[in-house]
Amino acid sequence: MDINYTCTERFLKYVKIDTQSSHDTSVFPSTEKQKDLGAILVEELKQMGITDAEMDHFGYVYATIPSNTEKNVPVICLCSHMDTSPDASGKNVKPVIHKNYQGGDITLPGDKSQVIIAAEHPQLSGQIGNDIITTDGTTLLGADDKAGIAEIMDAAHHLMNHPEIKHGKIRILFTPDEEVGHGVDHADLKKLGADIGYTMDGSDLGSIEDETFSGDTVHLYIKGFNIHPGFSKGRMENSIKIMQKILGRLPQDSLSPETTEGKEGFIHPVNIKAEVDSAYIKFIIRDFKTEGLAEKEDLIKKITEEVLKEYRKSSYEIRIEESYRNMKEVLDKEPKIVEYALEAVKRSGVNPLRNSIRGGTDGCRLSFMGLPCPNIFAGGHAFHSNLEWISVQDMQKAVETIVNLCMIWEEKS
Repeated sequence: MDINYTCTERFLKYVKIDTQSSHDTSVFPSTEKQKDLGAILVEELKQMGITDAEMDHFGYVYATIPSNTEKNVPVICLCSHMDTSPDASGKNVKPVIHKNYQGGDITLPGDKSQVIIAAEHPQLSGQIGNDIITTDGTTLLGADDKAGIAEIMDAAHHLMNHPEIKHGKIRILFTPDEEVGHGVDHADLKKLGADIGYTMDGSDLGSIEDETFSGDTVHLYIKGFNIHPGFSKGRMENSIKIMQKILGRLPQDSLSPETTEGKEGFIHPVNIKAEVDSAYIKFIIRDFKTEGLAEKEDLIKKITEEVLKEYRKSSYEIRIEESYRNMKEVLDKEPKIVEYALEAVKRSGVNPLRNSIRGGTDGCRLSFMGLPCPNIFAGGHAFHSNLEWISVQDMQKAVETIVNLCMIWEEKS
C-alpha cells in the first residue's frame, strides 16, 4: 500500500505535549492540560478537511470521515486516549530516534543509568534495521497512547486524500483519563453514533486483543483505637500496624503482579494512607474470569477479619468499585469484528496475533456500553516507564492496518 506516512512526525509532536492524568482529583478531565493536545488534534483534523472536528467541555475529541460508498456500511469508531500514565513524568519529553537499529542494548542519553536491555525486551530482536524511538531516559515516551493517536490521524489524512479508497462512515474518538480508569465516563455514544469500535492501544506488531482482565477496585478502611502513647499499654490499637499485618498475610509467592503471568489474576495494593487511629488501603483486583474477582475480594475480607480478631476495639469497612469487565464476553457474540481486524493485519504483510491483555482499555467499557470494541496494536513497548520505546516501521504498519480495516468493512457490506 502506497502511503505518504505522517505518523512519525505527528507522534514526535504529540509526545512533547504534557498530558499526564492524575488519580488525585475528582474533576474531569483530571488535568486540564490534556485539552492542550485535544485542541491541536481538532485543528489538524480541520486542516485535513474534516469539518465537524470538535472538542467538548470534557475534553473528548469527536470527528467524522464521511462515507464515500453507496453501500450500507456499519459505522466504525477509531479510538485512542490522549493522557499518559501518572506512573512516570510526561513533562519535557525529549524523544530520540535510533536509526537503523542493529541489535544490542540501548543506553538513553539523558540518564545513562536507563538502559533498554535487549535480553529483557525480546521484541527488539524483530527490529533489526528499523528506527527505534525512545526518550532521553528522564521521562516516559507516551507511546501509550500517542502512537495510537498519530496512527489514526495519519490514516485519516490518507483516507481524506485518497477518495478512490472506498469506505463507510468513520468516527474518530480521542479520550482523556484512560490511564486513571475514567476514559469513557462522559463519552456520548449517542452523539458518536458508531456501530463498532477499535481502540488503537495495543503493543506487539500484528496483535489483535479481544480479551482483557475483568477488574475491580477494593477500598479497605481500618478504624483503630488511639490513646495517649504514655498511657496506652494494653489499650492502643494502632491502625498502621493492623494494616501492616493485613498486607503481610497476602500470599507472597502468588496472586501479585510480580508473581503472575498469562491468565493468572492478582491482588495488588496500590495506595495506602495511615495514621494511628485509621488506615486506608486501595487494591486493584484483576482476573480473566469475572467470578474470580469475588474470590480475591473474599480473601481480603477473610484476612482482615482474621487480623482484627486480635483487636477487639477495631473495625473495618470494605467498599468494592467495578472498574471494567472482560470484553470477550461481548466480542464473542459478533466474531466478524475481530476476524476483519485479523484480516486487515494480514493484508498489511504482518502475521496476525490474537492475544489477551493483562490490563484493560477504553474498549472494555465501550463494549459493555453497547459499542463492541477490540484492541489493535499501536506498536509501543515498556509502557509507563522511562524505558518506553516504539519503532517507526511498526507505527506505519498500524496505519496500513487501519486503512485496510476500513476497506474490508466496505468490501464485505
